[in-house]
Amino acid sequence: MAKARTASAGRDDAALGVALAALTDPTRRAVVALLAHGPQRAGELAATLAMAPPSLSRHLRVLRKSGLVADDEPEHDARVRLYRLRPESLAPLRGWLDELQAFWGDQLQSFKAHAEKSAPARPQGRRRG
Repeated sequence: MAKARTASAGRDDAALGVALAALTDPTRRAVVALLAHGPQRAGELAATLAMAPPSLSRHLRVLRKSGLVADDEPEHDARVRLYRLRPESLAPLRGWLDELQAFWGDQLQSFKAHAEKSAPARPQGRRRG
C-alpha cells in the first residue's frame, strides 16, 4: 500500500474531500449527472428532479461551494441563472480513483502470478467429454 500512499502525496486531498462530501447526497449526484449533459436553469433541474426550488437551491449552494458547479448569468437576462458542471473540479476525484484502480490492478496481477506459480500441476490424463 506504500505505493498508493506515495502516489497520493501530490494530490489535493482538501479538494478531494470537498468533492466527496458534496457528492455524498444522491440529489447532488443527480444534479451533477444532469449538468454533465449541458448547462441548465435551476427551474429545469427542479422540474426534472421533481423537487421544490428551495430544496434544490440548498443542493446547488453546496455544489457551488464545492467548486463542482458554477452559475452564470446570460447576457440577455440577468434574472436567469444557468448552472454548469465544472469538469476540471472532478480532477482530484478522477486522480484518486485512478490511483485506486492502479493499486488494485497491481494487487490482482500479483495475486494471479502467485496463484499460477503455486498451483499444483494438473495430471495430463484422460479428459472427460
